[in-house]
Amino acid sequence: MGSGKILMIKGNYASIDIGTNTLRLLIAQLDGGKLKPLIVKRIITRLGGDFTEDVGIAETSVERTADALKIFTNIIKGHDVKDVFATATSVVRRARNRDRFIQRVFDETGIKVNVISGDEEAKLSTLGVLSVIGMGTDFKSVPRCLVIDIGGGSTEFILAENSKMLGSWSMEMGVVHLTENYLKSDPPAKNELKAMEDEINGVISNLKGKIGTATILCAGDTDNISKMVAVPIFTLLIGTAATISTLAAIDQNLETYHPEKINNYTLTYNAVKKIYNYLTAITLEERQKVLSLEKGREDLIIPGAAIVLKAMEHFGFANMIVSDAGLL
Repeated sequence: MGSGKILMIKGNYASIDIGTNTLRLLIAQLDGGKLKPLIVKRIITRLGGDFTEDVGIAETSVERTADALKIFTNIIKGHDVKDVFATATSVVRRARNRDRFIQRVFDETGIKVNVISGDEEAKLSTLGVLSVIGMGTDFKSVPRCLVIDIGGGSTEFILAENSKMLGSWSMEMGVVHLTENYLKSDPPAKNELKAMEDEINGVISNLKGKIGTATILCAGDTDNISKMVAVPIFTLLIGTAATISTLAAIDQNLETYHPEKINNYTLTYNAVKKIYNYLTAITLEERQKVLSLEKGREDLIIPGAAIVLKAMEHFGFANMIVSDAGLL
């Protein structure tokens, strides 16, 4: 089931995003050059849970993920899908046993998994993210922006303008890694939170050095290089992926998740800080009762919120625009 490349003609198509923490399925109808979503489903499997460099993906994680993909396969079979495109990202790219994982998935489900590069992932994510950002009627008019995509195994930072990716940086800073490495107590101890935040600060500080600052010549003085003026390299901060959409849902106290209430929602720094302070002060069991917090994400939301806060602090943004779209 599925091919490495899809010839898009009118009909139903399925896309599967095999992430480090979450599997996501989209079945959409293509008609007149536009995609109409029919089914959107996600299952948390923690494919990257207990990952090691020596072994790769843990056997129990492979089993959970294969079982979830069987569920997706049954859903796909009921919707007259012409083709399936399944992508695997961070943890599968790094895994020593990735070929075994890909073969097992194919043997048990018929799904052909395509392991895409970080650059390709960033380009596809950019198109998805910006397609739902409301800048008039044309998403290609989105100004220069920084897109943050927080994943289980890594966090991608993408510089984009007018639907085009100008640069991307994949940082080894995923919520599964941060949770397993730092959050041992319940609720997390202050020293654990500080150690986690220190790592996040270090990664983002390093990222700022890589991105640098754009410079422009003073108007009317193109011959005098010494009069260059530094300007921000982007004017808009956009966040995507489950962590950020979950924060937007919690901020609105949504009982049922509605993408239309998530896309283009403005998350403020103060709102995220309030949520972070509350979630870090209560137990895992108490977090399970928080409205809008998806089951299986009760621990991961803490490092995810910390990444959002530190990114907003380092880049000087009081607001973040939320996009529910992305690679899928």
